[in-house]
Amino acid sequence: MNRLIKKLFILISISILLLCVSCSSSEVHSKMQNDEVKHGSNINDPAKIAQNDSNKMKQKTAVQDAAIIQKEKDAQKKAEWEKQLEDQYQLGYNTFFKKNYADAIKIESDVIQQDPSFYKAYNVKGIAQCYAGDFNGGMANINKSLQLKPNYGYALFNKALAYELYRHFDEAITWYKKDLAVENYVWTYYGIASIYGRRGDVANTVKYLKLAISFGAYTKTAAKTEKDFDNVRNSKEFQSLVYN
Repeated sequence: MNRLIKKLFILISISILLLCVSCSSSEVHSKMQNDEVKHGSNINDPAKIAQNDSNKMKQKTAVQDAAIIQKEKDAQKKAEWEKQLEDQYQLGYNTFFKKNYADAIKIESDVIQQDPSFYKAYNVKGIAQCYAGDFNGGMANINKSLQLKPNYGYALFNKALAYELYRHFDEAITWYKKDLAVENYVWTYYGIASIYGRRGDVANTVKYLKLAISFGAYTKTAAKTEKDFDNVRNSKEFQSLVYN
């Protein structure tokens, strides 16, 4: 009898265990199905897809906007820097025309140090050096300006002027004419006329001075006291052009 009860107890225990396992398995299976349904619902939900796409687009737009803003800031910063250099160059230019050559050289040297491609600064520094007595150094800087910008009229003019200043008249005329090939500049004609005036060449003096005077009467006024024209001043042609 006892043995029978034991067997019965064992059978009941096994049945209960199997039932528990079965229930647990069903719950797990049901949960997995529910999760799959939820996951599938998220993937295929048009509203959620649209929201995700919208979020991605906003992120992309934000990055693009930030890049545009940074580009604008960089451009503004560059423009301010370029204006600062241009103002400093102009100061050196004005200082040169006040005949303060040492300061002009110093100012333009600082511009060049900040921007080695600033061709205008080399030109003014160069002609200031020539007037300060350094022909070779000045010519090297004028040549550097022309290397950076070959058709820069003001540098072509200053190269001719430097040659004239040191009495290399043939070279001066050559470079004045090269300047005229790129710009129609009043003082280039005047410079050529003054060289021919020193040489006593009345015909060429009058030819080029007439072209200079065509720009305005101020050149005629300058010619009246210009020492370079002393050798032709008493000629009939010069008198007729300048004093009538």
